[in-house]
Amino acid sequence: MYDMGTRKHALALVAQGRSLNSVSKETGISRAAIRSWKSRIDPLPRIRQEPCARCAPAPTDPPDTAMYAYLLGLYFGDGCISPGARSGYFLRIACADAWPGLIEECAAAVEAVNPKGKSCRVQAVGYVSVVGYSPHWTCLFPQHGPGKKHERTIALESWQQDIVDARPWEFIRGLIHSDGCRATNWTTRVVAGERKRYEYPRYFFTNKSDDIRKLFTDTLDKVGVGWTSLARGTAPLNISIARKASVALMDVYVGPKY
Repeated sequence: MYDMGTRKHALALVAQGRSLNSVSKETGISRAAIRSWKSRIDPLPRIRQEPCARCAPAPTDPPDTAMYAYLLGLYFGDGCISPGARSGYFLRIACADAWPGLIEECAAAVEAVNPKGKSCRVQAVGYVSVVGYSPHWTCLFPQHGPGKKHERTIALESWQQDIVDARPWEFIRGLIHSDGCRATNWTTRVVAGERKRYEYPRYFFTNKSDDIRKLFTDTLDKVGVGWTSLARGTAPLNISIARKASVALMDVYVGPKY
């Protein structure tokens, strides 16, 4: 995806004694790409790729719409797409080490949606990146773009909205598993002159993107879950689900991370 002039310019900076890290920061090119150009500057030949469900002449939904809706929620929360070799892309979903069950579910979703049917795991400090490689991630997740998600418009394509409408709980579950949690809150009340402590469960979802929060709350509305918006400072970044009936419904279809 980089022309020969760009490749030669990056290698010229390295030849000046610059580190790969500094050249990467200046040019926006990954260190891995620059390192590979030191041994082979010519682009690798393009491999003919079979179309996916979305870029086929007659587009269809991904084969497993339940897994797709779940992975879409994970992607909106803790996912990113970055270019790889030979016109392909890497989808990465960051999953905290504290939730091994979530890591397993995420890997299963990536493998179900990835046309190649594969995933791998990259350990980092405190979390695992579940990674899938495919030339079709931008077909399947057209919200991909430069910059941070909360700094650009995030809107569903009509076919994605149809999937979310058909699989709302999977979408909600993916969002909660990425940027949400089930927590136990407490309060005190005076009963018969004695102050007593009461605990109650609630769900939280936090995301900087106004668009992603609205996708979450619109979907909650469709399944009958009540919610409130809570401000963090001056920004309404938190969505709270605390009504007893709504929490009970979330427990049936979402549940805590594990």
